[in-house]
Amino acid sequence: MAALSTNPKAEMVERFLNCVAQGDVAQVTYLISSSSFLINKRGENGWTALMLAARNGHFEVAKALIAKGCDLSPVNKSGQTAYDIASFWGHKHIATLLIGGGQDGYPQSTFPDVVYGPGENIYFNHEFLDRSSNKRTDSKWLAAKQTSPHTVYLLFHNLNPLVTPESLDQDSTGGASSNQLSRLRPTSVKPFLRQPGITVVFLGVEKRKRDLNTTAILAGEEEDDGLTAWFALNTEQDPTELLKLVDSKSFFLQPPMPSLLMFSDNDAGIIAHARAVLAWHSRYSFCPTCGSETRVDEGGHKRTCLREGCLSLRGIHNTCYPRVDPVAIMLVIHPDGNQCLLGRKKVFPPGMFSCLAGFIEPGETVEEGVRREVWEESGVRIGPVRYITSQPWPMPSSLMIGCHAVALTIAINVDENEIEEARWFTRQQVIDATLKSKNAVFSLPPRQAIAHYLIKHWIGMNANL
Repeated sequence: MAALSTNPKAEMVERFLNCVAQGDVAQVTYLISSSSFLINKRGENGWTALMLAARNGHFEVAKALIAKGCDLSPVNKSGQTAYDIASFWGHKHIATLLIGGGQDGYPQSTFPDVVYGPGENIYFNHEFLDRSSNKRTDSKWLAAKQTSPHTVYLLFHNLNPLVTPESLDQDSTGGASSNQLSRLRPTSVKPFLRQPGITVVFLGVEKRKRDLNTTAILAGEEEDDGLTAWFALNTEQDPTELLKLVDSKSFFLQPPMPSLLMFSDNDAGIIAHARAVLAWHSRYSFCPTCGSETRVDEGGHKRTCLREGCLSLRGIHNTCYPRVDPVAIMLVIHPDGNQCLLGRKKVFPPGMFSCLAGFIEPGETVEEGVRREVWEESGVRIGPVRYITSQPWPMPSSLMIGCHAVALTIAINVDENEIEEARWFTRQQVIDATLKSKNAVFSLPPRQAIAHYLIKHWIGMNANL
């Protein structure tokens, strides 16, 4: 029997539509570039390539087809356009693209319609003190304040703060606070100040008292009156004997996690500042440019190289200032707007999932840092990125830059060196986890973490609930 004849063009159309259905954007782009007649061809079911891309949520394929001038108006046997198909299957990113929305081809409508606050209620964000950076270079003023009987000192041992137990009560963020930073006076810290290598960091003055003295300051009167200054110092020597001079009930709080998440808003904000600067001093006592010894300047907020001619002394150099490490932390939103991507590391408590995060690299924008980190950790491609809020994280000196980001792809390919698992969770699953429902399939990070804030804002809930 003679072999059945084949139609090369029909085979090419079938191959082309299969590539579209599979989301193979490289092959799709190649085929329509070499054979432009394919772009509006229909399959046996009457569906065009754009309809198949809309049905399967292949945003990059749809974008490539539109860029090559495909027809958006055809309808299938059910009378549906590609836009109707994308809308029906919940692919808002494709639907937005088909009606001409989105910046640079990225869908924007997937972001939730939530009014974002400045994040003032996030843990570690509260500024109880006026940093008074203009006083850091006033050595006479600083010296007077260090011996003033009204001055407050915070003592750390290996970066663990000295605390005083207090009865459980509700702090301003609705959580239980069981410890308070021990507020020491100059007479109590004299023995510590005699230890070699001790660095004293000026944290600022109490805002309330600063405000009360505004009139006197503007009039040129003596600023020293009524301004309560705060300082912090860290000792690496065993302070047991010296503690007997302070308070027998006080102790150094450790380990950092979760211990540092159990303070009032005021104390948490002070710890965020003090611990980060003290940690920097403990790691960078020598000049990072030439390795010579340094002296402490500007109230503990700068170290100056003692070697004459060092490059760090010329022009504008940031080598001897406390470092801040920017970290992008992002809640990835599914293209349909009703799911989010969360991951977990092996060190997390059982069942806990959180936002993906990673350090921003030199020369990289926040947006590109978000896209790179999500791709590296989960294999998901990211389109638009929206900044939400930030949080200092003093372990040791990170600045968490919180964002929402919309995914362009949904297939997950986890880098197991980065995270253990990543999954898409529905809005209802996130709500169940937030309310700690019996139906919850995972748990959220603690309320003090910015990840908690980002997740709650996505579902439209008050971040303090």
